[in-house]
Amino acid sequence: MKRQKETIESIVEINVYGLYYCYAQILAHGNLAFFDYRSKGHIETLSILNNCNLLFIICVYKDIITQGYWLKVGKLPIREDFQVLPKRFIYHKFDKLQFELYDPNTGEIRPSTKEECRGLERCAVWDKHHVEDRLRDYYNGVPCIWLKEDYEIFKD
Repeated sequence: MKRQKETIESIVEINVYGLYYCYAQILAHGNLAFFDYRSKGHIETLSILNNCNLLFIICVYKDIITQGYWLKVGKLPIREDFQVLPKRFIYHKFDKLQFELYDPNTGEIRPSTKEECRGLERCAVWDKHHVEDRLRDYYNGVPCIWLKEDYEIFKD
């Protein structure tokens, strides 16, 4: 493993269980934008990612980057659609309030409704193997085990 800095705009390469490589861009506040792109070998030209759809934007543990688990392979300017981080939901299973909205751009948290939270990512910090499982499951066309509770919350 190679120590490296968490540098905004950097592209990291994720080896998904030796099956293929996926790519994400480091954004502000520990967030990464994951591209809908995978390849059997290392990416040849990073500019390919400019035309890829977004899979998701989530927060990951800093050491995944700084300890070199996912290596930086270059930099790209942050796309306009990644400039403002998407809101996230907070779910309180045993609380009357139940739902809140979190804005990672401002740090603001406010009460919310289930409908307002539908389609958003849960406010969480993901670990390396959880993200790799999520990518593998996405490309295998199966539900991600780490999102099971979210699927249940919004199943209606």
